[in-house]
Amino acid sequence: MTTPRTDTHPAGSRLYIWVWGWLLGFTGVEVYLAYLHLAPALMLTLLMGLSVMKAALIMAYFMHLRFERLSLFLTLVPVLVLCILLILVFFFPDSLRLQQLRPP
Repeated sequence: MTTPRTDTHPAGSRLYIWVWGWLLGFTGVEVYLAYLHLAPALMLTLLMGLSVMKAALIMAYFMHLRFERLSLFLTLVPVLVLCILLILVFFFPDSLRLQQLRPP
C-alpha cells in the first residue's frame, strides 16, 4: 500500500519565513528610497515595481495561488488589467487636474 504524495504543496514554516524575509527586505528598500531625493517619476516607478513584486509574493505564497490551476490564475490577470485601466482612466486625470489648480 502506497501513501499519497504530499510533496506538491511544500508549505513548511521555512518557506513562509523565506517569503516573509523577502517581503521585509522589499519594505526596507522602499523605506530607504523614501529618504533619497530622487526624481518623482523615478521614485514612483521604483516604488510601484517593488509593490508589484511584494503583491506577487503575497498572492503566490500566502494566498496559495502558486499551487492553483492555471485557469484560476488566468481569471485573475484580466481583473488586474481592468483595475490598472480604471486607475489610469479615473484616478490620474483627476490628480493631474488638481495639481494644475494648486497655486504656484
